[in-house]
Amino acid sequence: MLDEIAPPGLYGIRLDLDAHNWGGRSATWFNDDMRSWQQAMAERGWTAPTWPAEYGGAGWSAEQASVLSDELRRRRLPPPLVGIGLAVAGPVLLRFGSEEQKRRHLPAIARGEARWCQGFSEPEAGSDLPNLKTRAEQQGDSYVVRGQKVWTSHAHLSDWMLALVHTGAQAAKRLGITSLLIDMTSPGITTRPIRLISGASPFCETFFDDVEVPAGNVVGAVNGGWEVARFVFRCERDMLGAIVVGDQKAEPLASFARRYLPSEDGRIVDTEMRRAIAQSEMDSRAYEFLAAGKAARTVDANLLKLYSSELNQRRLDLRQDIAGLAATALDGPGAKDDEVRLARTWLRSRAYSIEGGTSEIMLNTISRRTLGLPTGSGDQ
Repeated sequence: MLDEIAPPGLYGIRLDLDAHNWGGRSATWFNDDMRSWQQAMAERGWTAPTWPAEYGGAGWSAEQASVLSDELRRRRLPPPLVGIGLAVAGPVLLRFGSEEQKRRHLPAIARGEARWCQGFSEPEAGSDLPNLKTRAEQQGDSYVVRGQKVWTSHAHLSDWMLALVHTGAQAAKRLGITSLLIDMTSPGITTRPIRLISGASPFCETFFDDVEVPAGNVVGAVNGGWEVARFVFRCERDMLGAIVVGDQKAEPLASFARRYLPSEDGRIVDTEMRRAIAQSEMDSRAYEFLAAGKAARTVDANLLKLYSSELNQRRLDLRQDIAGLAATALDGPGAKDDEVRLARTWLRSRAYSIEGGTSEIMLNTISRRTLGLPTGSGDQ
């Protein structure tokens, strides 16, 4: 069936992350094939195969969806749709949303008609998220939201935001947090993209100036948003841990190295570089087995997120070492597109171990919740 609906031009195609199908009211497509691919898969519920059919999915089991993923990977076909809507907002609504929220939002996400972002982090509430200051005060049938979010990925392109706000006593912290669905076209919302050293960024600052949000947009219980947030963390880390950011479509390291380093009969002369490439490939293969669920035991999402972030940084560091000065030009005469892309991707990779939870936070979480290690200054 995949071979009947997949456009021939998509087999083996290499796409930058931004060139994938993100959906939304302002969606653009890399080409017409990508557009028809999204539509054909959405018609069958295969963009969100485990979601119930009444919400735009196919009603499949996780095992059936895994087979679809395997077949897409085997054929080297791009996913028909990507984004926070599928990976985070949708699962949240399935678990915590009202029936009205599910019927309004889930089919639109599955069809690629709505793009979502996540409004969690703030200038003084990153790793210490319960310290968030954005407030929502109830006035009649609405909440009035005032405050600021930061590092809001793709906020300037999104239609909806899944946000955390304070609705209770500020001192209560976790006990006073509520999860809200916010229409990004609402009056009073301003987004401001943040430029990174790589020259571009998906991140934004988002400002709320007396933004009215219907009370029916509360997800879960009022002041019960921390339970939603904990579920979001798991979804987000599953998403980040299941992809190889910035390198998933890259040229294999060995063939890449042969373009820049001396070789004899196809064998890289530099022994240490051969060893580094072999180690990277073994690490990548181990990661793939973990991410595909082929390990002997269930793998914690925090571990996958940590492994993915650190692995990708090491792989891109190694590519930089291999390419040398050729991979340091960001623009200018003589700069080749693929080498400029490598340089910018390497600069962007500095954020991999920060976004979605810093590596330090991941290590603490794994030590306490997964391994059950003791905490406290007096513990060894």
